[in-house]
Amino acid sequence: MMIYCSYCAYNRCIPYRLTKDEDDQNNDIETRIEVIMVSSPNRTDLVFPKGGWEDDETVKEAACREALEESGVKGKLTAELGFWVFRSKSKQELCCMEGSCKGYMFALEVTEELETWPEQENRYRKWLNIKDAFELCRYEWMRKALEEFLRIMREDRKEEETVDATEEETETVDDAPSVPASDVVAENPLCSSNCYITNQSNRHGILAMSDPWQIIPKRLPLT
Repeated sequence: MMIYCSYCAYNRCIPYRLTKDEDDQNNDIETRIEVIMVSSPNRTDLVFPKGGWEDDETVKEAACREALEESGVKGKLTAELGFWVFRSKSKQELCCMEGSCKGYMFALEVTEELETWPEQENRYRKWLNIKDAFELCRYEWMRKALEEFLRIMREDRKEEETVDATEEETETVDDAPSVPASDVVAENPLCSSNCYITNQSNRHGILAMSDPWQIIPKRLPLT
């Protein structure tokens, strides 16, 4: 049973995968993304998998089901891309007299690609790079969804690079050799003859001395 409302509600997802490109010197995530588009019955253009949802499933569950039925892939939803309202001329969409539809969009990372799938006889799937996918988007709202998907992927990539850089800096600090304060005193005759150094721990738990170490003069005997 389909859900009927003021809009014809559909879900769509952009199935994608990341390819390995070790020769990519720019490290641009866009060059590594491939997306799936599928054909439509009796039409030559390609679209992203779509469909309605049953009253016993969520829109996310329906998005995964439609991706399986139309393009033969399984995966995990990684992002909600938003929703777009558009007009449809299809006579099959009788639930909306005005032909207004609302499409909910998701990004689905493909984890399994099936050799056979339910709608294989009526649809074929095709892996495309981002540039070709943009050129094949027939409607503006499809391009907007693809732009939002690409924006999210770039942001995620930047966050990963920031985390990786932080971890590298932490490893560098941990690997740095520590010099005991006694060795510093032994190598500095001015300190070792007339003063001594006291160790202090700073708030980060790292051995530290102020300015850069704390020098306390010895009390000289009275003459």
